[in-house]
Amino acid sequence: MLVSREQLAKFFDHTPANVIDRYVEPLNNALQHFQIDTPGRIAMFMAQVGHESGGLTQIQENLNYRAERLPVVFPRYFRDVDPNAYARNPEKIANRVYANRMGNGPESSGDGYRYRGRGLIQLTGHDNYARFANDMGMSVEEAVEYLSTPEGAAMSAAWFWSKNGLNEIADREDVVAATKRINGGTIGLADRQAHYSEALHIFV
Repeated sequence: MLVSREQLAKFFDHTPANVIDRYVEPLNNALQHFQIDTPGRIAMFMAQVGHESGGLTQIQENLNYRAERLPVVFPRYFRDVDPNAYARNPEKIANRVYANRMGNGPESSGDGYRYRGRGLIQLTGHDNYARFANDMGMSVEEAVEYLSTPEGAAMSAAWFWSKNGLNEIADREDVVAATKRINGGTIGLADRQAHYSEALHIFV
């Protein structure tokens, strides 16, 4: 076992005990499978996952936006439509925002919502789901279901980690580079850095 329940509970100290219990085995399996197996790699992984998933509590993308927020968060997609027609409707929002990209079909296909962000580091889009499914030896439809479980949420995060060379970045102790690789920018950097510093003391 690479990480103990006690370590996880200490690090994710605001996470309900029953959630910690559900993730002990899945996290250990995922870490082992993708060689996230040194204290530095584990610390970086836990820091990033902790930020991305709200301490293991959010494994599906929340798209429940108010009308006034939609043009702010997604300006490109709500310039020429009435945001009130989409407000508080995560399925409609996802189908619009994720249409015709990442291997998804048009808005009417439902792919945007079907392949919305899932997992501890959220996989998004048909093509990412398909790549993960292929590597795991399952169908895309099976991956949709799997990603909504603790096992799939943890395994997909570790898969993404491995595919994007994050073990090597963790070995360099580069929180900024890891954040950019995951996020595309540096959103939440201070929180990720704080998590990383704490994780280095816990996952030893």
